[in-house]
Amino acid sequence: MSDFQKYIQRYLDQIPSEDWIGELKRSGEKTVEIYSAISEQQSIFAYAEGKWTLKELLLHLSDTERIFQYRILAFARGEKAELPGFDEENYAAASFANNRSLGSLLDEYKLIRRSSQILLETLEPSVLKNIGRANGNQLTVETIGKLIVGHNYHHLSIIEERYLPGLK
Repeated sequence: MSDFQKYIQRYLDQIPSEDWIGELKRSGEKTVEIYSAISEQQSIFAYAEGKWTLKELLLHLSDTERIFQYRILAFARGEKAELPGFDEENYAAASFANNRSLGSLLDEYKLIRRSSQILLETLEPSVLKNIGRANGNQLTVETIGKLIVGHNYHHLSIIEERYLPGLK
């Protein structure tokens, strides 16, 4: 197994059931539930020096999902050109998430998630096996859809383990 396969497998292993489209909805609902229960002040909490605030983490989820949506669309439509990668640390640093209201970040997340659901639920099943290249690696449309879910669950675990205990 390559390093890339190991990297993505850690996210795929986070998906709690085979129904990954259903888990897309459930992980989104869980994220909205957690963020709806915290205050504006709590949303700028980071559990350690140099770690993202809860706002930055939420915008990271939105940014990553947008990029994955584009990859899904491109590969589903047969794109042959390699798509670029992205540096999540640079994106977070340039996001100005902490200058925004928690409500606006949560609204954005909900819209992006709904857009992902519509995109994935309306693809012809045959295109789920389409393969494209992004950041030097080959991925299927289905794998990218699953990565949205696994990535979200990965960060929900971090929120529950490292952030929420610090808010009490």
